[in-house]
Amino acid sequence: MKPKNIEEYLEQAEEYRQSIFRKMTAKEKLDLSFSLYRTAWKLKRAAIKHAHPEWTDEQVENKVKEIFLYAQS
Repeated sequence: MKPKNIEEYLEQAEEYRQSIFRKMTAKEKLDLSFSLYRTAWKLKRAAIKHAHPEWTDEQVENKVKEIFLYAQS
């Protein structure tokens, strides 16, 4: 059924997402979570490097570690 508005669309999308997750094994879910974590790390590293182009790679990596350690954004 075609959604009538954005709320219906989001509801259908959420139902679809949940159906996919229900079919996944625990290993697949864990692999996905690690993939998302690595992606978040890479995005944060890129953002820091962009914000501080004068920093060395080591300084950037240390800042990313600090942010992830203390769950800061």
